[in-house]
Amino acid sequence: MSPVEAPLVTRAHDGRRLAVAAANRAAQVLGLRPGMPLAHAQAMVPGLEVAAADPEGDADALADLAAWCLRYSPLTAPDAPGGLWIDATGCAHLHGGEEAMLEDLVGRLGRSGVAARAAIADTPGAAWAMVRHARKLVSIVPPAGQADAIALLPVTALRMPSEAVAGLRRLGLDLIGQLVSTPRGPLARRFGAEALRRLDQALGCAPEPITPVVPPEAVQHSLAFPEPLLTAEALRFAIDRLTEAVCAGLERAALGARRLDLLFERVDDATKVLRAGMARPTRDARHLARLLGERLEEVDPGFGVAAMRLVVALAEPLAPTQATTSLGRQNAEVDIAPLVDRLTARFGAGRVFRALPIESDVPERSVWRTSPLADVGRAAWPPGLRRPVRLIAPPQPVQVLSVLPDQPPAAFTWRRVRHRVRRADGPERIAGEWWRRDAERRAVRDYWAVENEEGRRFWLYRRGDGADPATGDLAWFLHGIF
Repeated sequence: MSPVEAPLVTRAHDGRRLAVAAANRAAQVLGLRPGMPLAHAQAMVPGLEVAAADPEGDADALADLAAWCLRYSPLTAPDAPGGLWIDATGCAHLHGGEEAMLEDLVGRLGRSGVAARAAIADTPGAAWAMVRHARKLVSIVPPAGQADAIALLPVTALRMPSEAVAGLRRLGLDLIGQLVSTPRGPLARRFGAEALRRLDQALGCAPEPITPVVPPEAVQHSLAFPEPLLTAEALRFAIDRLTEAVCAGLERAALGARRLDLLFERVDDATKVLRAGMARPTRDARHLARLLGERLEEVDPGFGVAAMRLVVALAEPLAPTQATTSLGRQNAEVDIAPLVDRLTARFGAGRVFRALPIESDVPERSVWRTSPLADVGRAAWPPGLRRPVRLIAPPQPVQVLSVLPDQPPAAFTWRRVRHRVRRADGPERIAGEWWRRDAERRAVRDYWAVENEEGRRFWLYRRGDGADPATGDLAWFLHGIF
């Protein structure tokens, strides 16, 4: 086997001659490029390793890679010979933003041995140009900024026919910005409508729909309509039919849906999508239909929806369950997953969370806010330790009347209101986590659960052990309310 750094090219027939079809990074560093005669490449690099090109195998691998990218967006498609389209509209925030999503994508591919560059823009044409001609590994074009971003890029970045590119260069039009400022009439007469169409697509003046891939093994169902649908009532009726068909397929496969993609194919060839996630696997058609129907206001039907397709992007095993007991009574267990799904669909995934425990004795570090779609926590709640329902972040300072060092507070003042303590339980000593930072090596907190005369219960702590000044300054704080 050849070392990874060795230059390698693949060969393919270009008419009557053999030409370089592709070159790895080591070969490109030496000046080898796709399209150049193979004999020329072998003369430039003696001992060059050459392999036969496999266009069909490359196309299949690219399609598989596009299906893998469905984790980022429900609209992905291969862009032969070596690119991928990802329509991330409305999906980037689910991955921490556009920059975080692209870095995660490039990082995952890199760890799998696939060298990649990525760019995001308002138009596919601008993203194509940036990813192949910008110097950055990850490029992000600001909204409505595609004209400025590609102005200094060569005209080859517009995917024009080679004859048009050569003609533009003979006229001295090497950059896209020069082409934009040139009158359109003479350009159309000399180079045809295709050259201007590519320019308009990059600038956002002409549509460029993509045909998304759908994994063949995914449970899905589609409907085509003789007349385009425009009203919400008609779209809801179609959603009911789609969810019933998909849930029937899930039941036959003993699966439950965890993520759904509903694609709206408009008459103008644009595709809009709704992505919905579920807290638990489900195949309840009514619940799924209601979940998708509540978000119809996010979809612009344009001049009408010609077809709809519902795809189960993520499914998990779901065994049949018994709805009633042997005595005919409903099961007492309450499933809040449908409620979580509806709250997430209505308010957004960033506004709904669940609290799970983390292995930490420091109270503010012992709770992990995560997505409501998470299945399990990182740890179990500490047994026997009473914790308040509400933690105050950051803890608020209070004035406390107490007898040092180990006597409970007799009274405390919080927000200018004095509270006399009727009962108290403590102290519970919590030390700092010394392995995090040196400042916590001697940090100590003494916590007290106290109850005032009105029956309200509070969680107070004193900073320091009352004996060694290095452990804290003996200031008091309110950290929680029971």
